[in-house]
Amino acid sequence: MKFENRSQGAGLVRRRVAVGATAAVMGLTAALGGGLATAAHADGAATLTGIILGVGAGESQRAVSWYSSTGTAQVVQVVPTSKLKHGQFDKHAATFPATITANVVNGGYNAHVTIDGLKKKTAYSYRVGFEGNWSPTYSFKTQDFKGDFDFLFFGDPQIGASGDVAKDGAGWADTLNVALAANPKAALLVSGGDQVESANTETQWDAFLAPDKLRQYPWAATIGNHDVGGKAYEQHFWTPNTDRSAPYYNGDAATRSGGDYWYEYNDVLFIDLNSNAYANGADAAHIGYVTDVIKKHGGDAKYTVLAYHHSIYSPASHANDGDNQLRRKDFPTAFSKLGVDLVLQGHDHSYTRSYEIKNGQKANPKEQPGAAQVAQGPGGVIYVTANSASGSKYYDITAPDTTKDPDYGPDPLNPQSHWANSVENQEHVRTYVKVQVRRDKLVVENLRSGTCAAPNAAIELGQESWCGPDSGASAAQPVGSTVDKVVIRPYDDNGHQGRSAEAKPAADESAWLQ
Repeated sequence: MKFENRSQGAGLVRRRVAVGATAAVMGLTAALGGGLATAAHADGAATLTGIILGVGAGESQRAVSWYSSTGTAQVVQVVPTSKLKHGQFDKHAATFPATITANVVNGGYNAHVTIDGLKKKTAYSYRVGFEGNWSPTYSFKTQDFKGDFDFLFFGDPQIGASGDVAKDGAGWADTLNVALAANPKAALLVSGGDQVESANTETQWDAFLAPDKLRQYPWAATIGNHDVGGKAYEQHFWTPNTDRSAPYYNGDAATRSGGDYWYEYNDVLFIDLNSNAYANGADAAHIGYVTDVIKKHGGDAKYTVLAYHHSIYSPASHANDGDNQLRRKDFPTAFSKLGVDLVLQGHDHSYTRSYEIKNGQKANPKEQPGAAQVAQGPGGVIYVTANSASGSKYYDITAPDTTKDPDYGPDPLNPQSHWANSVENQEHVRTYVKVQVRRDKLVVENLRSGTCAAPNAAIELGQESWCGPDSGASAAQPVGSTVDKVVIRPYDDNGHQGRSAEAKPAADESAWLQ
């Protein structure tokens, strides 16, 4: 039964959607901050907070998650915006019952719903709650379900990292406003992890969730190291096709969050990994997960994009962390053999774009630093690390240090940078990454969403002594200006059909390298 044919009728319309393991999520009543949406019954019986729109398993799905102070049966009502008359959800509205679970530690409840059967290029309005106790009405719009699209990637909002939640939240909200004003048709918002500084501090989550843009555009969550150690991450985010087996879901049962998950959008297969799990064979388990997902679903995709938190080609403070050294050994050859195209990472609060990397080495020794176009050979992967999206914390670029890792030394073409990275950038200004998905190319662009002026908490609070390009020697560039842009051309006109790097004969690779 498709969404457009539903009616609410006398009772709730129920639908089971097979989109992978469903989180056993829990919630609590959160104190509100910064305009975060809430709904309360007239007699104060229930509050609904932390509403966020998430990705579904495919283009025709969206997830909605929220906190509730009551375990009363709750729903999401959805209607094409064109059918919404005087704000009323009438017979044209579909009703989706929520999965509600009690939070046995803090009290309260957490709820989530998967909306299914959405039509392409359609505006929808929705609300959560129950009769007499509804949230405000929010809206989102679907894009085309095939062909070209854009998505935005955000690094480490880490609300609370500066010590001033309000300033961090202001920077985060401004980045979302800037990015979506410039890209109103963006299909997805993809996370680099570390939504907050402290995993279970709900005032930080309130500030992260405050922008209404997170109820209008689907957020593809990624778990960072600051998001682990508590249940709040998975209380706030329901993710599709999630595997929470032990290797992907480390930690004590009472506090762990995470798992690996995947979803598809148009011709892109997205796979999200919990890189906090890396020791004791966890990296091998992640590779097994990626292998299995690509084997089952990669044949339908032109591109495969991975997202996880820890930047293996980190340029800054985490460049030579032991866990990153291990991932640098474990991941690159597997990703090349699996035909991965683009890897999106966070953690290092600075921007990098790698050279094309094949099997852990620079694929084309002749590729120049900062090249505006890259001809992608078989097995070639581009790794991108996003800078801070909120301005709560920045890390400065470090010089390559072979005494700490002999395999992560300087770039022969640009000795101040690490060998893997075509571009390394830190200006102490907020940025975000735009990815354009096209039939014959991927375009990756890092864009400034702020300047040295407020909101920029790390600068405002004096935690950084300079701001602007060239370590502050040059004036800050305007909002919306480009830090870096690259066009990535796939190795044949039809994209990566068949997904495997071995799908092309060796002769093709030799020709490409010449």
